[in-house]
Parts: sequence; C-alpha cells; structure tokens
Amino acid sequence: MTMTHYMELLAVNQPWNLIIYMVIPVALAEALVATEFFTVFLRGSNAGGWRTWNKWIGIVLGFYFLGVFLNLMTTVVPNIQWRGMADILAVGSYLSGVIPLFSIALLELGMIGKDKTDEEKMKLHFILLTVFLVVAHVAMVFGMVDPTIMGWNPNVGGGHMQHMGHQ
Repeated sequence: MTMTHYMELLAVNQPWNLIIYMVIPVALAEALVATEFFTVFLRGSNAGGWRTWNKWIGIVLGFYFLGVFLNLMTTVVPNIQWRGMADILAVGSYLSGVIPLFSIALLELGMIGKDKTDEEKMKLHFILLTVFLVVAHVAMVFGMVDPTIMGWNPNVGGGHMQHMGHQ
C-alpha cells in the first residue's frame, strides 16, 4: 500500500518522528482539552488550578507546534512530490493546526484579545481548540488513506516514494 507523506513522516525514523510529530502534540492537545473542560465546568473559584494548567499547556503547545510547523515548512514541504488530494489534505490540514494552536498561545500571553472580557476570551479559546481538533482529525483521516483511492497514480509523473522527515 502506498502512503501519504503524513503517514510516511510518522513511519520513518522510528520512534522519533512518531513522538515528535504525533505523540507530543496529541498528548498536549488532549491535556488542553481536559483542562478546558474542567475550566468551563468549574467556572469561578474552583477552576483556578485548572485554568492555570490550561493556560500553560496552551502556551507550550502553541509554541511547540509553531516549531513543528517551521521545521516541516523549511525542511520537508519544499521537496514534496504530492501524492494526490489525500496527501494534500492530510499534510495541509496537519500544518494548518498551527493557526489555532499558536493563536491560543498568543491569546494566553495577552498578545491578542486584549480588549475581550474573560468570558469572551474563554469562548475564543474554546473555538480555537475546536478548530484545531477538526483539522487534526481531517489530517489523521486523510493521512491514513491510500492516496491511490483518491486518484493518484504512482506510475505517472515521477510518483516514486520520497522519504521525508529523516532527522
């Protein structure tokens, strides 16, 4: 079976690429979701500790994923020979996750949303996190698809496997 570049990135250089590009961002995102739920559910004085964790996880995740994005955009993406629409959707969705995640970090640092109330900031944080979850799942779904299912032909146009992400 032929792989998308998304899946190939996770499969090569084991276990490091899997840890760097999937385990760390997903673990931080899941922790962010969990602390977000507790922050919203326990509004008020009971949410203080959860809100603090939520803030720091959001900042760390936003900057971490910015680093992942910059690394892939400078070392991998310029050399990709696309494997059809599944490949483009998987890689594009994965990389687009930087927009909501880095926005969360900037929101937590007070660099955006300065004029918003705490309630409005919480709503924006929740929306950005939801957007990230959607694009991350789109990336995972299309990343697991055999690109030939969506019309890519490996025998046309230099469709040889191109290994990516060797660190």
